[in-house]
Amino acid sequence: MTLIASRVPDPAVRRLTVTLYGYAFLSDLVLLYPVYALLFADTGLSVGQISSLFVIWSAAGILFEVPSGAWADAVSRRLLLCLAPLVTAAGYAVWVLYPSYPAFAVGFLLWGAGGSLVSGALEALVWTELDRLGAAGRYARVLGRARTAGVLGVLAAGVLAGPVLAAGGYPALGAASVLACLLAAAVAARFPEHRRSPALAGQRDEEDADLGWWDSLRAGVAQVRTRPPVRAAVLMVAVVAADWGALDEYTPLLARDTGVAAQVVPLLLLLLWAGVTVGGLLAPAGERLRGRGYAALLGLVAVALAGGALTAHPAGFVLLAVGFGAAQLATVLADARLQARITGSSRATVTSLAGMATDVLIIATYAGYGLVATAAGNAVGFAVAAGPYLVVALVLLARRRSRARPATGAARVVADLPDQLA
Repeated sequence: MTLIASRVPDPAVRRLTVTLYGYAFLSDLVLLYPVYALLFADTGLSVGQISSLFVIWSAAGILFEVPSGAWADAVSRRLLLCLAPLVTAAGYAVWVLYPSYPAFAVGFLLWGAGGSLVSGALEALVWTELDRLGAAGRYARVLGRARTAGVLGVLAAGVLAGPVLAAGGYPALGAASVLACLLAAAVAARFPEHRRSPALAGQRDEEDADLGWWDSLRAGVAQVRTRPPVRAAVLMVAVVAADWGALDEYTPLLARDTGVAAQVVPLLLLLLWAGVTVGGLLAPAGERLRGRGYAALLGLVAVALAGGALTAHPAGFVLLAVGFGAAQLATVLADARLQARITGSSRATVTSLAGMATDVLIIATYAGYGLVATAAGNAVGFAVAAGPYLVVALVLLARRRSRARPATGAARVVADLPDQLA
């Protein structure tokens, strides 16, 4: 796959990017997002039951992630992007029509399945289409803006949820969420899809041939297993994305612990999402980072998240916003470098393997955070959970100094994270 960005037809690129940004915005314009925990509590669920629902959600993502990626490679990535919001919409409808623990569990299973249909398929389609147009070098920029569009959808949902809840209760929120998903499915139908890049023309070898579901799954797993650069990039995506993805769930508790009134908590969270938005928009500048620069970025994530949390003051959320923004940028860059390393027609499968690894690490972060925060408080739990960023940053720096001494065993796996950052 070529990474050289030649002159491309602007209308073709524009159609792809506008469709992508609209899809990302509508997919996250879900008015149930800010209040679904309240829906569960108002239905009578205990904290333990609500926590078990989160586990079901994460487990569903792990269960469906890789099979759906192989399906996207074997059938149609655009088809899966159309189906994903419809599956998720069914989950939201079940929640508000039959509010109960079994219905919430079914809804999370559907939500997890819908998210898995998107994960892998979206990145693979966007990379393939940009590569077809000779613009694969724009991938990080486009993905960063797409992530920003999703954040704007979340922010819009947060603004609209209160008035809609006051006017029509949870059923109105559910109806609005289902409508947003239906619109996202309609937008997804506009995605272009061409499965073969010009760079692969005439190269009908076994690796690049169109494969069935099972063969796509085997090819994707084999690529991660046998190609150290791809495996290292998958691990990097998982490590970088998992920690801040899990910590986001605990930011309301951290905000409350600073002593602010309940009505101020959403404002502090809004500051964090503003940081995430800036991080996504900085992707073009971030593409210039190499080994030391990327290590410094991860170090900034660790220091900002830990320092902001341990401040135990509302002002600390400024540091947290910096940390979340840097984490968003690091995630976009890691994903772009993963896509640059994948070859063959099982791109969505490999990307889904990275998503599954991320989900596994998120669950581990939930467990670790719960243990530490129960014993020492949310601030300490937050700071400890940010530690892996500093560890990876130090490994990347140490690796540059010891290139001449080959590592062995587990040290080699970590040291290989990843060559493309050097």
